[in-house]
This record gives sequence, C-alpha cells and structure tokens, in this order.
Amino acid sequence: MTSRGAGTAFSRKNYRLSTELEKSKVTGLFPFCFSQGIVNSRLLNDYLHRIFTNADGNQSAAAYRKHLTFQNLQEHLDRLLAEEDDSDDSRDQGAEGRLGPSTVVLDHTSGFEGLLLVDDDLLGVIGHSNFGSIRATTCVYKGKWIYEVLISSQGLMQIGWCTLNCRFNQEEGVGDTPDSYAYDGNRVRKWNVTTTNYGKSWAAGDIVSCLIDLDEGTIAFCLNGISLGTAFDNITRGAGMAYFPAISLSFKESVAFNFGSRPLRYPLVEGYRPLQDPPVADLVKTRKLLGYLKNVIHIGIDVTEGKLVERDMSMWQLQGEPTVLITLAHIFNYFSPLMCKVYLVEDVLMTFLLSILEQGGAVESHPLIQQLLDLMWLLMEEYEVHECLKQLLMSLLRAYRFSPIIPDLGLQIHYLRLTIAVLKHEKSRKYLLSNVLFDVLRSVVFFYIKSPLRVEEAGLQELIPTTWWPNRFTKEGKEGKEVKEESAEERLRRRAYERGCQRLKKRIEVVEGLQVEILKLLLNNKDRGGGEASRYIFLNKFRKFLQENASNRGNLTVLCPPEYMVCFLHRLIAALRFFWDGHKAKTPAALSSEEAYIPPQLFYNGKVDYFDLQRLGGLLSHLKKTLKDDLAAKANVLIDPAELHAVTMDDLDEDEESATSAAQSQRPSAALAIGGALARPGWLSSPTLGRANRFLSTAAVSLMNPRRPLGALEKIKVRTLSVEQRTEEDIEGSHGNEGLLLGRPPEEPDQPITENSLLEILDGIVMMYNLSVHQQLGKMVGVSDDVNEYAMALKDTEGKISRCPRRRRDIHDELLKSQKVFSEKLNHLSRRLAWINVTIYSKEKMQDIYWLLRVCIRTIEHGDRTGSLFAFMPEFYLSVAINSYSALKNYFSPVNSMEDLPGYDETLMRLAAILAKHFADSRIVGTDIRDSLMQALASYVCYPHSLRAVERIPEEQRISMMKNLLAPYEQRPWAQTNWILVRLWRGCGFGYRYTRLPHLLKTKPEDASLPSLQKPCPSTLLQRHMADLLCSDRDLAPSFLNSVLNQLNWAFSEFIGMIQEIQQAAERLERNFVDSRQLKVCATCFDLSVSLLRVLEMTVTLAPEIFLDWNRPSSELLLRRLAQLLSVLIPCFRAAERNLFDRVVNLRLPGLESVDHYPILVAVTGILVRLLVDTDVQGAERATAVLLADPCFQLRSIQYLLGHAEPSALAAAAPATDKHHFSLHTYTEYISAEELAKVDRMLNHLSEESKQAAATTLPTSEEDLCPICYAHPISAIFRPCSHKSCKACINQHLMNNKDCFFCKATITGVDDFTKPASS
Repeated sequence: MTSRGAGTAFSRKNYRLSTELEKSKVTGLFPFCFSQGIVNSRLLNDYLHRIFTNADGNQSAAAYRKHLTFQNLQEHLDRLLAEEDDSDDSRDQGAEGRLGPSTVVLDHTSGFEGLLLVDDDLLGVIGHSNFGSIRATTCVYKGKWIYEVLISSQGLMQIGWCTLNCRFNQEEGVGDTPDSYAYDGNRVRKWNVTTTNYGKSWAAGDIVSCLIDLDEGTIAFCLNGISLGTAFDNITRGAGMAYFPAISLSFKESVAFNFGSRPLRYPLVEGYRPLQDPPVADLVKTRKLLGYLKNVIHIGIDVTEGKLVERDMSMWQLQGEPTVLITLAHIFNYFSPLMCKVYLVEDVLMTFLLSILEQGGAVESHPLIQQLLDLMWLLMEEYEVHECLKQLLMSLLRAYRFSPIIPDLGLQIHYLRLTIAVLKHEKSRKYLLSNVLFDVLRSVVFFYIKSPLRVEEAGLQELIPTTWWPNRFTKEGKEGKEVKEESAEERLRRRAYERGCQRLKKRIEVVEGLQVEILKLLLNNKDRGGGEASRYIFLNKFRKFLQENASNRGNLTVLCPPEYMVCFLHRLIAALRFFWDGHKAKTPAALSSEEAYIPPQLFYNGKVDYFDLQRLGGLLSHLKKTLKDDLAAKANVLIDPAELHAVTMDDLDEDEESATSAAQSQRPSAALAIGGALARPGWLSSPTLGRANRFLSTAAVSLMNPRRPLGALEKIKVRTLSVEQRTEEDIEGSHGNEGLLLGRPPEEPDQPITENSLLEILDGIVMMYNLSVHQQLGKMVGVSDDVNEYAMALKDTEGKISRCPRRRRDIHDELLKSQKVFSEKLNHLSRRLAWINVTIYSKEKMQDIYWLLRVCIRTIEHGDRTGSLFAFMPEFYLSVAINSYSALKNYFSPVNSMEDLPGYDETLMRLAAILAKHFADSRIVGTDIRDSLMQALASYVCYPHSLRAVERIPEEQRISMMKNLLAPYEQRPWAQTNWILVRLWRGCGFGYRYTRLPHLLKTKPEDASLPSLQKPCPSTLLQRHMADLLCSDRDLAPSFLNSVLNQLNWAFSEFIGMIQEIQQAAERLERNFVDSRQLKVCATCFDLSVSLLRVLEMTVTLAPEIFLDWNRPSSELLLRRLAQLLSVLIPCFRAAERNLFDRVVNLRLPGLESVDHYPILVAVTGILVRLLVDTDVQGAERATAVLLADPCFQLRSIQYLLGHAEPSALAAAAPATDKHHFSLHTYTEYISAEELAKVDRMLNHLSEESKQAAATTLPTSEEDLCPICYAHPISAIFRPCSHKSCKACINQHLMNNKDCFFCKATITGVDDFTKPASS
C-alpha cells in the first residue's frame, strides 16, 4: 500500500519515482524507451492542475497558484480526496432504525429451517428440502427500507419479511405465520396466514424489490422496477417488533439477495434505503479518481509547442510518455485498492466502460478499453487486477442475466459488447479462462437468451402486432406444411405474423452473433504469448464442465440447466465450424466441417477422458483387458499389465469413505453443528453464479457427502491423462507424436481431418446434446401443444356460439366470455411461440441438429469398420444419432421440414443402415442402448419415408436385419421385434388396413404423431426377404414359429386370467377400484396377442409350406399347434349375453380402450382364410383335417364370426331382438367384399367337411387315446423307455425338453407306433 510521507517514493509495485525521474532515469516501473524526458516545470504545473481539478472541474485561486510537481503531487492528491468526506455522519444517520451487522448477509448460524445450500458470499441460497426458510442477519424497526431478490428459478417461493418470533417448519414458511408477510410470484398471491391474489407471475431472470415502510405500517413489492401496489397495511409495529428479510423456498428453487452490497438495480423508490449502506466515502474517492483518469486520457501534451491539447478519448493510446505514465501511477496508487470492492467495480468501473461503448460501432473501434486493461495490468498489483476482473465479469454476468427483455434487446447487447471488449485483451482473457469463467462464474449464462414469460413487458406486442396460430400438423411428409382451407383473411394474418417473426429473428441474431464472438475469443489458439493459448485452457475447463454434468445426473444443484445447454450448444457449433472451415482453407487436404466426424482412436487411446460413461462394450476397464490383444494388433496400443487391475465397487466405496472421513476430520466441530462447510465444486443455479460452500441443516447432520474429487477414478482409466496434466502437445501432437489421434487403426484413412483440439470440442458437443439438450428440445414443444389445444377450444367455442339459440342470451354471453379468454391466451402464446421458434426451433437451429446427426452417423460408420474396437465407442454416440433424428422429425416446426435439408434421403438411409445392423450387434452389451436401437427401428418402419430408406440399404444388410428379427423370441426382448414385423405387414392382412380401431373412431383423437397411429405402409420387399429366409432355412422357421406360439399362449392366458380378476372385482357388492397398472398390463397382453396373431398370419401368407408341406420335419406339428390355439381363441369371445370378455369390455374401464372383438377376431379369421381358402387343394385338405381333428374346434365359432346366433341363445332370448352380436359383415368399411366372400366359402367348406368327418369317424377306445392330450390316438413310441403318446404331444415337448413325460429318462429317439390288428 501507499507509503505516505515526504518525497514521491512509494512501495506499490516497487515504484521508485524519485527526483531522478526528471533526469529520465526510471527503475523498476516502466520498461519503455523514452524518446524524451519529463516536460519543463511550467508545462508540468499546468498539466497537473488540469488533470487534478475539483469535482466542479475548477481549481481554487490559492490552489492554482501553488506550483505542482511530482514531489508534492501526492500531498495534493491526499488533500483533494479528503474534501467532502463526511461519510461518518452519513453512516451514523443510516444506522438509525436498523439493528444488526452493517454487512447484511443470510443468517447461516441460527436463522434457518430445513435443508439449504448457501453460497460463499452468504447471499445466494438453494432449497434442498420440502420448504426451507432462512432470514437475514439484520432487522429494521423504523424508517423505509428496501432489498432486492434476484429470481433464478420461477418455482414455489415466498419472499418478504418476518419477525424474530416467527417459527417455520417444512410446511409453513414466510407468510404462513402471524407477523410474517410474503409475495409468491409462482402462484401470484400474497401471504399473511391467509392468502389473496396479488401482483404478477415472475420468471427466472426477474428481480423482486421488497419494500417496508415502518412509519406508515405498509409492505409493498416491485417486479423489475414496476410497482405491484401495496400488499399489506397496518402491519404490527411497536416495542419489540423488528422485521428481517426472509424467504421460504421449495426443493431446488434458488435466489440471490442484494441487501446493498451491490448497487440496487431498481433504486428508484424515493425515500427507501437499502439495508446495507453503500460505501459513500469510497464512492466519492473512486469517482474523483476516475475523473482524473478521464482527464489524463482527454488532455495531452504538445512538447514541441509547449502547450496542452485536448484529444479524442476513444483514440487515446498508452505511448510511454514519462509525464503521463508517472501521473497515471499516482492515480492508480489510490485507485487500485478501491477496484477490489464489488460495489465500486459495478457502480463506477463497469458504468465507465459501458459509456465508452455507447457511441456505437464495432467493439474494435473502441481501443480505449484495451488500453485501460493494459494500464491495470501495468500499474496494479496482480491480486488487485485479478479481483477487479473477477468482480467485473461477475457484474456483467448478473447484469446480462437479470436485465429485462426490451424489443431491441439493447441491454443484453450492451453487456455482451463490453464482455467481448474485456475478453479481447489477451492477458485478461487467459486469466479469466484459467480462474474465473468456469471456476467461479457460470459463464454459460452469457450464451443463453431467456424467454419472456410476459410478452407485453418484452415489447412483443409492438414487434408482432398481428397474431396467428398454425393448425395441427403431422410430423411426416409434406402434407404437414399445407394449410388446409385457408381463407384470405387467415392468409393475411399468417403473413403479417411471419413478418413480425422475421423482425424478431433479426434482433435475436444480433445477440447470438455477439455470443459466438465471445466463443471465438475463447477458442483462439494463436495467442501463445505468455503461456498456453486460450483454446487449450478452454478445452480443459470445458472437459471438467462436462464431467461435472455427466457425473452428477442426480444432483440438480450441480447440473447446468438444460435451457442454458441448448443455447451453449448452438453457439459452440457456430464457433467450432468457423475455426474448422478456417483450417480447411489453410490446409486443403483436411476435411470441411460438412464432412466432420470423430476418429475411432479417440475412444481407446486414453487421450480424452470419458469419465465413467458407459461404452458400447461395457466398462472401459473390462474392455482394456479383453481387447488388449486387438488394441496391440490393430492400433499398436500397448497396455501396461500393472494398470490392468480390477477395481471393485468395494474399493471405490473405501476410497469414498476415506475421502469423506478426511474431509470431516478437517472440519471444525462448530461447522458440523450447522451442517458443515462442504467443498462442493458443483455449480449452483442461484444468481450468484458461484460455488456453494455451506450446506445448512436443522437436523445438525449433513445429508450430503462431498462428491468424489475429479480424477479420483484415475486408476481405472488406463493410459488416461487428467485434464490438468494435458498440454498443447498432448492434444495437437508434434514431431511424430499424433496427439489425440494416437493409435490410428488400419481401417481409418491416413488423411488430416482438422486440428485435434477441434475434434475434442466436437466430441464434447455430442456429449452435451446427450446430457440435457435433447430433453429440453422436447420440453419446449409444450408451448406449441398449448397453442393447438387453445386453438381447438376456441374453434369449438365459436361453433357453439353459432349454434346457440338467440333466446338464450345468458349462454351466449358466457360463450363470448370464453371466446375472449381463449383469444387473449392464444395471442399471448402465439407471440411466446414466435420467440421460442426463433431461439430454439429456427431453420438455423434445425441445421445445427442435422449437422450433429450427420457427425454421429459418420463417427459410427468409421468406428464400425474397426471391428472389435467398435466396443470402445461411448454409448451416447448412438443415443445422439437416434435422438437427434427424433428431434428433427418431431420437435421442429412444420415450416422447417426435414425433407428440405441437404442430403436428407442419403442421411435417412445411412441411419437406417446403422439401426438395421446394430440393434442385434453382439459388440453392444448395454441393455438400455439395445432397447433404444430396437425402439428407433420400430419407429423407423412406421413412416413411409423412413421405411423406404430401410428398403434402400444394401440387400445383404436387409437380409441380415430380417434374420435377426426372426431369431427365436426366448431369452431376449421380443415385443419390439414382433412389433416391427407387424408394421411391415400392416396393410396386407385380413381387415388390417385401419389406422385407428373402429370402436375408437368416435372417441377423442390421440396424438397423430404417435408411430402406432400412422397409416399402414407395408414393405413387400422386406416381406419377400422374410419368406425367403423361412423357406430356405429349415431350422430357422420351426424355432421362430415355436417361440411365437409359446409367447402367444402365454400372452393370451395372462389376458384371460386378468379379465377374470377384473370381472370378479366388478361383481362384488362393496365398492372396488381396479388397479390402473393391472388394467394397463391386461391391455398390453391383449395387444401382444393380436400382434403375435398378425405375425402368424404374415407367416402363413408368405410361406404357407412351413405349415402345409409335411415333407418338412416340423410342419405337421406346427400346424396342429396353430389349430389348437385358434380353436381355443374364438370360443372365448362367443355368446355375448354370458361371455366374460363382453362383460369386461362393456364396463368401459379406462385403460382397456383397445380391448375389443374386432382386432383379435379378424386376425384369427385371416389365418384361417389363408390356411383353408387361399391355398392349394392338398394344403386345404391337410389344414381342414387337422382343424377338425382338434377336440376344441367348434363349427359354431366360425359361424359366430359372421353373426350367426346360436340356437340356444335364440330360444332363451327371443324377446331381446335388439341384442347386437359381433359380425364381420358390420365392418364393411374395413373388410372388403372379397374378403367376406372368402369367409363364407370357408364356412361352407368347414360345414361340409365336418359332416363328412362325423359320418366316417369310428369310435376310439379310451385306452388307445394319447394319455397326455386325450384328443388323438397313440401314434409314437419313445426310445429307450417305450412310453407312448401322440406325435403332436411328443414333438411339441421335444422342442423344449428332452426328458420323457412319465419316467424322466432322456429320449434318444421317437418311432411310429401302430396298434397290432390282433389287439
């Protein structure tokens, strides 16, 4: 600090400014080569008097007569800064009416209830329990007071005032007890024991001002500087009544308080004082010193003319003039310590820097800020510069985040421009990157554009004066873009709305462009002066940011909010592609960003840390052991045997326990009593944007353990460098070292891709999308869904108005009120939707996601070529490929159709090839990712465009896919593969051309975008592949069909059992509620039964010889099993007046909507028609014989399909002539006349054959019947035990078991058995 006394020598930065300076000798301060010395004493005197003026800009006569030199300048400065210093009086006056410490913070020792996370500065708080409460350390009992709350999340919170006597708990907080008063912007209410409507709804990024007037006894609130009116009056006052600022907030909600430690954002309320006094004396000094600094910049010395000249401040440069430099040194001697205080940085320094940029123009046209930063680094102590820059960036971030949205986004643009100006300074940028942007601040906020909750205040009404809302659209094909029956008025409204959206888009693009400029500065790799380039510092911080978000998926206080991630991803893609294509321009052999991909060696060479993320082949430690030989042979990567030790979960638990105990041993006992001060490296969602360092718990026990330090798992990451250890050479490589590309496999082309650092950033972008971006894209579609729902409600209301009788004015008036409400809501939502479409779902954002999809596709293709090494690829690459395609298809506006994207058809085909190949890839072991691949393929075949893409993949891959789909259903998830086969058949089966079931047509339509509700689009090409496989592979067909029949038997049995339980519950006299989960399982079993029957119909149609060619070993058995199932199925649905199925269906239970006669009976009919009618004579005879021989077969079942009532039913229920029976004839819109004619032919054929069979059948002795089924004669004898049964029973048994029915001996063979004639 300053060494005050005689002379000019002082110790700051070893300044040795003595009289020798006048002889041009400078030691230890300025490394400049002066072309000339200090100016003469007369000119110096004039110069110093012009620089150091009074506040009014004039010098007194006495002061002006005093000759100023550098010897007496310090004394002169001391005298100037001492003027008007009456801060003591003001401080005493400010303390009146207030009790408590002068520095106001949250009371983390005793003034809280519940579990809370509090920031280091004790101003930010996050709820960590049901409804935690906390108050401040200072209270007021007299006067007018104000404090501000920065809202970081818009959830349930109650903010206001309370007294010391208020007692809160997990259910009751501020405003729920007497003498506590609160405003709740989430529910738009005020609270004081009772509650009433008050104020406006708040949103994240708003600022609430809390005002209390203890002279008048009133409490009021303001939202973003706009008064909400008096909330409470006649509050309790008097002896012992003092009010503390307080808040109650629910789990994961977060705010930050400003009691006056920073300048209030909205200090416009006259007569109100902040709870914490501003540093008045320091403010006066700082403003004076800043005025002197401005004078130095504004006033120059013309040495040749010997006079002072005025200069343009914007063009000032630090040129090494000794007189100017020494003058600046004296100013900074006082100015520097003040710049470590947050209030002064925000109120004085940031305001001054912003004023420099107010003149407009590009940031580059204002070099003064760069010159000032040079001065700070030159004339301030290093720790002072560091603190000043940290506080400056924190103030900028707060100002950007909590500025209200105005139509031109001018405030956001202003703060971003200053951020760019600061980051353009190389030394400042590197310091901020290394120590502040990711470590102290949540810098990702700079890339976020918040969505306005109140469109009126954001000025969207002026920007988009005309509103319009789209009709419902489909997610597939061009039909969704067409506006049906659009009138001329609607067309004009739509065009006016689109023009307003374009105006909004242009303004938002300005902000986005500035955000990209910030990232371009952070990704600069040419600023190697004075250490590592900015890009490599950013890389290490970015990787740690990803690790925090990947390793703490369950800890919401650590995760970066997904809405920030979305914006960060798009800006990072823009900056990355800028540098990628810039490198391509310099290196023509490299790939352009349109061809970008991640080479497979990054996944196994250990140069990039993927933390504990799952690989396709399992854990990394396991893969390093099992594939070490492949790594050595293919990639020349050798694994140190000493590093291949197994790490068990017990080891990890021991490590964690030791780390926890060590942390607790260092923690003082007093800290434990309040929950402890935990080292929490995670980011908070509180507006303080800092690190949480205190976990408060009224239970006096910490419920949270410190997260494992980064790198604690290094021992299982073989050959992986920690983030802190990596250098530029480790990333980019040099002198034969390939850096990140070490271990190139032979399948990978030896071609430069781009700079290695850009590859790692691209890898991080893919990971970011997987972490939370996709989830957020789906969440924001909800606004569009709301618009559709309100549009339907408005249309319905308008229809009711047109139909309302004129005599019913009361109804007509109510309908008009409803119409007005719906119209106002739609006007609001349509403007909000315009904002969301521009910031999230615009054409440019869609192209970013599409580019990311193509990157993942190319990466997967390159990784697949490496054979077994493909197992090292992280699972999230496949997930992002699947999810990004889903987002493009389902989330983006129909105006931005996927079909308009370049290379759409090729991309669709390449993704189809990936899904077709890898859904059954043995190299992929994760259950979740295998299920995701299966579901994606199932969705793919539901839409015409994507199904055609599957048909365009190479024939070999198509056949392989169908073979995997036809694998036996046992021991694997088979429902999705069965669904895929059904979709390939839908549109070809008997009565199987419907989109919605006939009985559901009159119900509320479901979401038309669901894959199950797409129009039938069968694939004859894939059907042909299936037929060829089943016919050519004699082992495949029996095993597949046997598994299908087994699963059908199980599914239908479960269904029948469940509807019996449902019926029994419904018949009980007492009130019963059927479990909704049971109903869902029941409906699922029914749907599975229908789909399995359709697969059987598909098989019988495409390859009937599997059942009817008895030269094949299992044909007769399969046919008998099929006939047995069909014979059992139909009777379950007959006899409507006493049938169990009908009684349950008639209950109309929610969850059983899909359960009906039609879907299952037409599937059964389709199989029978294919077997008995649509086949050759021999096949029909065999099928007929087997069906009639089945003991469960009843001809009445076939008659029931055509609506023929049973004789017994006719006799017993003659009066009930209006009773409806099921009949295929009633579904003429779904079943063609040709199909009905075939059913009639089938019934006639079975009637004739059953009569002949009855006439020719001889009675069979019970001793000659099969002892297993008692339906067929004994026809087989087992070896070696000689037990007997019919062929059908033993053949079916041998498919699943080799033991004898009776003696459990292993059966080695089966011979035909014929009863001797003598017997």
